[in-house]
Amino acid sequence: MTACASPPSDPRPIVSYGSWPSPLSAARVTAGALRLDQIQLDGDDVYWVEGRASEGGRNVIVKLTPDGVTRDVTPVGFNVRSRVHEYGGAAYTVDRGTVYFSNFEDQILYRLSPGEPPVALTTKGHFYADFRLDATRDRLIGVREDHSRGGNEPKNLVVAISAKEGAKGAKRANGANGSTVGTPGNVGTIGTLLEGSDFYSDPIVSPDGGTLAWIQWNHPNMPWDGTELWTAAIEADGRLGARQKVAGGVDESIFQPEWSPDGILYFVSDRTGWWNLYRYRAGGTEPLHPMSAEFGKPQWSFSMVTYAFVSATRIVATYAEGGRWKMALIETDPRKFEPIDLALQPSESIRANARAIYFVGGSATEATAIARVSLGSMEAQVLRSSSGEPIGSEWISTAEAVTYTVTPQPEGPPPHMGLPPSPRDVHGFYYPPTNPEVRAPEGERPPLLVLTHGGPTGATSDVLDPEVQFWTSRGFAVLDVNYSGSTGYGRAYRDRLNGTWGIADVEDVVGGAEAMVAQGKADAARLMIRGGSAGGYTTLAALTFHSTFTAGASYYGISDIEVLASDTHKFESRYLDSLVGPYPAAKDLYVKRSPIHFTDRLSCPLILFQGLDDKVVPPNQSAMMADALRKKGVKVEYVTFEGEQHGFRKAENIIHALEAELAFYLEVFKGI
Repeated sequence: MTACASPPSDPRPIVSYGSWPSPLSAARVTAGALRLDQIQLDGDDVYWVEGRASEGGRNVIVKLTPDGVTRDVTPVGFNVRSRVHEYGGAAYTVDRGTVYFSNFEDQILYRLSPGEPPVALTTKGHFYADFRLDATRDRLIGVREDHSRGGNEPKNLVVAISAKEGAKGAKRANGANGSTVGTPGNVGTIGTLLEGSDFYSDPIVSPDGGTLAWIQWNHPNMPWDGTELWTAAIEADGRLGARQKVAGGVDESIFQPEWSPDGILYFVSDRTGWWNLYRYRAGGTEPLHPMSAEFGKPQWSFSMVTYAFVSATRIVATYAEGGRWKMALIETDPRKFEPIDLALQPSESIRANARAIYFVGGSATEATAIARVSLGSMEAQVLRSSSGEPIGSEWISTAEAVTYTVTPQPEGPPPHMGLPPSPRDVHGFYYPPTNPEVRAPEGERPPLLVLTHGGPTGATSDVLDPEVQFWTSRGFAVLDVNYSGSTGYGRAYRDRLNGTWGIADVEDVVGGAEAMVAQGKADAARLMIRGGSAGGYTTLAALTFHSTFTAGASYYGISDIEVLASDTHKFESRYLDSLVGPYPAAKDLYVKRSPIHFTDRLSCPLILFQGLDDKVVPPNQSAMMADALRKKGVKVEYVTFEGEQHGFRKAENIIHALEAELAFYLEVFKGI
């Protein structure tokens, strides 16, 4: 009889959590990093937009030809980005090799034909987005935001722009009556097709050129609250004729209308409490495949798409279940739903033809990429990765989907304001510290960094994010929270934040940190929270009104929501009506939920990062908070970046911010 052998001891050196050595420097996780979006197909060619931090955040249209060759389409000096709604999106379209794009610096719409320099089709003073070619009439139809009058309330319209006229000798048509007048810019003919609503999106012409479909909505709604889908016949002179409302209203959100190749109108609606696919034809509206899943998204920017046509009767659709995105093929006649098992989550910009599916996606171990799935083999091929340097699998911390229960505080708002009076489940992703070269001391728990996504109507996912690995490889645990109000879990979950912003979201992130401590996944003495924009507000409110966290980082966060209500851009100028209450009638709530008025309650260290050209959350929001904390004597750092807007795009600034945040936390935790 032989004795059982003792298990071999772990030879790795013992190093405290939070101070593990890591090869994943801020420069490495940023180097070569790309933002990939806006895939378009043009015959056998594939186009997309790359946002390059290494080029100061410049957005470049890239073309992939069938022989596997990629090349930049837009020349140096041009940045393909629209400022409509400030968040932009849908900044270009392509037809038979000719590209039409919006240039960020001047917001002029340009035509770029093969072998020729860009030609201006519009003049300054207007922003353009979401335009498509009306091939029958050789014109573009898209959304224009008129900033020529100044102020925060530009006029939004749907216009038609001549696709062939250019810089010299052209005329411009002003107004819906199509009257033609000469213009100082000598640009192409422009005619107004739609005006009167506060916002428009998705103007799309039917395959036969006879009908226009579009989405419209008005203040105070955001597009995920309530929108309307309309159609109108296009007359012989190009103007719109009789109009018909197809779906939607103040309490129904319509998303992504599309015409099938045979001229049937499809769209996504949340009328059942879930964004599901529908189609409209002579017999009325019918659902395609009802299920408790989200086939839509909050339309923060244009060009958000979740489904595409493979043929007239076959659709490839993406949908969210349990916070993760999946893909399926849907046969429309007869009905059939076939899930596709992919290693990558299809997160953005899906396109398709009879041969393949294209999308932006990633996985827990692979960074976001442009991917192609052959309809023959159903195998995924990465065409372009967003990461310049892959991370070895041994260094990757994979997320655990977590659900925990949060109980509202007794002093919270009454149930009629939207906050459930009973305990509620909250979802998130927990990333454990991961490092193959060291181990932590026996019994020690890791510091926890809680992430609060922006929006607040938005969502996070567990697709590989090199910045998360920057923290986990150093011995930090990370909890990425889909707090109440997040998307991907149905409208009821999304509507939880109505009337309760600054309360429900804050309780959810605080409850998440406390749940991880209770489960032994975090050190109660080393809890941090960070977030950007609306997530920055949640961060500041959590630090101010609760004592759970030891330190925090706010990226272009909101400290005074009353100031924001009167000092932001048109798209979000009435957003707070639903999140807090109509202003100024609910002024007392704005004051009570603004951290800037309660800095006496904030006593933990804070670092703030701010772009000085931010139009969405103006720099005074961070500056006010920094000044108030300095006067109180609380440890605070205020880091600003010239030339940055809402979200940092330049590599050197992203690197600097990440390094400064890490150094700040390590300094705070020295005495703990």
